[in-house]
Amino acid sequence: MQQRRGLLRRLLLFRPVLKNPTSSTSSTNSTNLTRPFTRHNNLVSHLRPQLPFLSVPIAARNQQFRYLTTERKQWLKFELLLALKYTVYGWAILGFATVAYLTLQQEWLERQYPTPHEWALLTRLRFRVAKWVPDRQGQIETDWVKIGSYAKNVIERLEDEEIDGAGLQRLVGDDAVAGDFASTAYDTTAKSEPWRRGYYEALMLCAKAAEQLDDWVVDKTRHLVFPAVQVLGPSNPNPKPIAFGSPSAPHEDDCEPAFIKPDGLYMKILKTRGFTPKQKLDAALEYATWLDIKTSPEAAEKMYEWALSLASERLPPEMWPYDTKTYVLRDDGPAPSTNVLVVLTQLAAHKARHGDIATALPILISILRARRALPQYHSESKRSFSSGEWWDHSHTSPWTWSNMKRVAKHVFFPLEYPPPPDDGESPPIRDAQELCEEAGLNLYIGEIIYANKSGSSSTSREDGLAWTREAVDLAEEQLHKLGTPSEDNSKAVMAARKTCRDCLSSGLDNWAKMVGRLAREEREREEHQQRGSTSWLGLWGEGRPEIDTPGRWTAEENVVRERTRRAQEVLEELEAPQTVLANLFQA
Repeated sequence: MQQRRGLLRRLLLFRPVLKNPTSSTSSTNSTNLTRPFTRHNNLVSHLRPQLPFLSVPIAARNQQFRYLTTERKQWLKFELLLALKYTVYGWAILGFATVAYLTLQQEWLERQYPTPHEWALLTRLRFRVAKWVPDRQGQIETDWVKIGSYAKNVIERLEDEEIDGAGLQRLVGDDAVAGDFASTAYDTTAKSEPWRRGYYEALMLCAKAAEQLDDWVVDKTRHLVFPAVQVLGPSNPNPKPIAFGSPSAPHEDDCEPAFIKPDGLYMKILKTRGFTPKQKLDAALEYATWLDIKTSPEAAEKMYEWALSLASERLPPEMWPYDTKTYVLRDDGPAPSTNVLVVLTQLAAHKARHGDIATALPILISILRARRALPQYHSESKRSFSSGEWWDHSHTSPWTWSNMKRVAKHVFFPLEYPPPPDDGESPPIRDAQELCEEAGLNLYIGEIIYANKSGSSSTSREDGLAWTREAVDLAEEQLHKLGTPSEDNSKAVMAARKTCRDCLSSGLDNWAKMVGRLAREEREREEHQQRGSTSWLGLWGEGRPEIDTPGRWTAEENVVRERTRRAQEVLEELEAPQTVLANLFQA
């Protein structure tokens, strides 16, 4: 009985499947009324368990889904590892490319500005950069602060016994100039010749930077460098305005000199043991020029005399080719060396700048006479070339076996440090560069004669113009003979071309100024004569007719303009556009 009651209860509670009340319902709707196993429907009976992970998710408002599945975890791990791998590859490629670029750039700088191989790597790198900064293209002004900082650091490393200065001995007594960094002299005889030459170049570069930064100050509070004319303070009541966008001007109480003085550096070079007479002579001439700029003519003349003694120290006094009182070269003396000619030329120019024309003019004329008596240069003789050149220019074709070996050695092997330059103790040869030096002497003489007020005004001016014309003709002729820069890029020819180009540019400038002044005076004189020849009432004629033909100096002024226009072809050397690879090493 109990079993029957339970079965009856189950039959009463069981919900039958309703049939479609209408006969026109499609088979699709009847299919939707069926309940698939995985579909989650609202059932009246809860006897059958409904598990969420077995059902198909539907777009319901309160429905919750499982986003981080096992497959999605694996996909995210793969994507993260792939991104990390590509990031590492990208940074590695960028790092290797940067290292390769810096390596090639330093190799290029080493070939342009060689450094001694015995120096430390960091010393060589900083010295290359210091020499490269003045020659960088695209910069508005030369960053002398950076040059001075690098050059000073190189000198400090070379004088440090623990880095590159092992074996240096500090001089004491009369040879020691002072105890500070800029003036402490050393004995460098224990070092090799490349080491001493590099040390000398670093000192000269540092001295040149000290000249440029002589009137600059550094703000101690901000560590910024400014010109002294922009400093605010009682000593500068009218400061120069600061450029737009620059930091504000410093106050005088917060400033100190930005760099060391060049005087101590030049004296350090002159007192250092181990430098050649030529090196000390060049330093003395640079120091004398600096003293001339600082309006110290007496000190500058003593420095010129010191340089002249260095140029003649290897000869006994009776063999000196010049008069010790007038500094005029003797006709019966030996042929003067290159050093003597250079020093006497600058000494005469110094005397002419300070009004001693009577002493300067005979010196220059004797130098010109001596240069014209030099032995001629024979073009058929074999010209020596330095190790820094790619091939020997004496061959008609670069595709020779010796040139190919030279190029391979130049590319795949470390470049040898260049040999020492000429010491200047022997007389020069009258080649293209010496002929341009003669043209420069003509310019000096012409300018001095033109500006000389002691003689007749018209005669001195015409003589000065004649000397200037000769200088321009000689420089232009030699510049055309040297050819274009692409024909021969050897260092000797490039130096000769630069000397001739500077001489031609200065000569045309002087010629234009001289003739322009004479033409202006000529026109004023003609106008004055025309006004004086007419009647004050205008009753009997209108005076002399106007002259249509230009005067002598006006015609020559037109000639100078035409010569200047034609000379621009050789003065302005248009460089070929650089390739993409060459642009990588330029700033």
